[in-house]
Amino acid sequence: MEQEYFEANRQAWNLRTAVHKDSAFYDVAGFKAGKSSLNAIELEELGDVTGKSLLHLQCHFGQDTLSWARLGAEATGIDLSDKAIEEAEKLNEELGLNARFVCSNVYDLKDKLQGQFDIVFTSYGVVGWLPDLDRWAEVIAHFLKPGGTFYMAEFHPVVWMFDNDFKQVKYPYHNTSEPIVEESTGTYADRNAPIQYREYSWNHSLSEVITALLNQELQLELFHEFPYSPYNCFNHTVQGPDGYWRIKHLHDLIPMVYSLKCRKVDR
Repeated sequence: MEQEYFEANRQAWNLRTAVHKDSAFYDVAGFKAGKSSLNAIELEELGDVTGKSLLHLQCHFGQDTLSWARLGAEATGIDLSDKAIEEAEKLNEELGLNARFVCSNVYDLKDKLQGQFDIVFTSYGVVGWLPDLDRWAEVIAHFLKPGGTFYMAEFHPVVWMFDNDFKQVKYPYHNTSEPIVEESTGTYADRNAPIQYREYSWNHSLSEVITALLNQELQLELFHEFPYSPYNCFNHTVQGPDGYWRIKHLHDLIPMVYSLKCRKVDR
């Protein structure tokens, strides 16, 4: 069944990509003109990437990967969606950057990519597409050089407990054996887009995320939680003076994002 879930999600992200590349949300024109797609959270916490090799897991159509490349990283992006990787490669070529892109499920990456990296990076809406975080963490550890850094910024699992209108708790905080199945229309970047698809996802508690990484002997160096989102991708959001987005009727009552940094033990 797992491969059926991934195939459905691949098709869903192919449909999303066709919408996202032309959306105001992703502002490809601004990106081509030099605008970074990265946020203050990850820029401040990950720091200088000049001359470092960076592997970006679940990179969508490559804007963050290419933003890291603009900052001097030797960047490689991977994503499940073949259409997203095609768009990433087009952007890379058009902008004259030297990033690499690989179409792959995270779990299959060891069969499609060789080498190790100074940094493994992933961000915002990623782990929910993976049923097993032990396998995810093992891939991260495999591709990290000894002494290398894993960094992630991700939407907080509390956010995924709510229904789409944030009116009631609908889903469990902890991962269950069965995926969350949704029949969806539109996309967070364009809710009126004429696309429909079925998608499969899994909620992961903070303890599940952190324990999976610790079990790979990755040392936790930083963990933060934030009561806001850098993206206007949820219903009923309002933008604060700081530029960040919060759920209007839950303003600063729930965490919306967390970040963490780990280091691979150099033995």
